Amino acid sequence: MDLENQKRVKEFAEQYGPENVVVLLGAAEGEASGLAAETVTAGDPTYAGPLTGVSLGLTVYHVVEPEVKEEFDPAVYDEAVSMMEMVLDVDDIIGEMTSIREQFCKYL
Repeated sequence: MDLENQKRVKEFAEQYGPENVVVLLGAAEGEASGLAAETVTAGDPTYAGPLTGVSLGLTVYHVVEPEVKEEFDPAVYDEAVSMMEMVLDVDDIIGEMTSIREQFCKYL
């Protein structure tokens, strides 16, 4: 997650309260998704951005997770995500996201 996005997430959490913020990711790999999820929950593990040492505990999901997918209009999801979903390792992404939520999310 780049530094500007870290700054935005931090500002939203401060403005609205971390219990009212959900982060939705769309990274193409489980590892990248996990890194971004860890950043918004436990703090920036690379020690490079505004979330270094900041444990927000935000709720975080990936767009391909079933609980998120069912919230979309099927036609919109089909148009925007389904082609990518066919080439992604969805099980790996779900595994990474579930692990991060179980370890660090405070507001589930």
